[in-house]
Amino acid sequence: MVLIIDGYNLMHASGIFGRGRGPGGFERSRLALLNFVAESVAPTDLSTTTVVFDARQAPPGLPRRLVHREITVLFAAGYESADELIEELIRATSAPRRLLVVSSDHRVQRAARRRRARSVDSDQWYAEMVRKRGAKEAPAPSAFTKPVTPASGEVEFWLAQFDDEQGDGDEEVDGGEIFPAGYGEDVEE
Repeated sequence: MVLIIDGYNLMHASGIFGRGRGPGGFERSRLALLNFVAESVAPTDLSTTTVVFDARQAPPGLPRRLVHREITVLFAAGYESADELIEELIRATSAPRRLLVVSSDHRVQRAARRRRARSVDSDQWYAEMVRKRGAKEAPAPSAFTKPVTPASGEVEFWLAQFDDEQGDGDEEVDGGEIFPAGYGEDVEE
């Protein structure tokens, strides 16, 4: 699958945006978002995933393209908005039916539909990724989980099997003691 993500759009939908206030806040927010995407997308899809960020008023020296954990990251320097660059990427896709565009921007969604690509709102995609990650990270059932309630009659059956008819706790097996002679004598002293 080819995945194109509207970076700041997803950042707002996820709530990651705004946590990183102050100097370097945008960089920390972008990094947090990219790490979330890298941990949410199937490893086989990382190299075909592109995240696009607006960069109209980008600081000097910001690269236009970089790779983060196999994800292509594009900054829309020279474009009016990230939407313009995303539309260009949609038009350039050779297999649009394999393309999923993550953006809540209706203009971008229409561009995807025109090419018969799929699109999804950022908040819906984010919620689905969080759900999938939660299911993946759910702990396996413990060996110490509560046993299933026994079927009717099972308790009585097993009580009868282990019933101590003598009532003194000293059970004999085949006419002999359960434990070999001398077993536990050091504890009795």
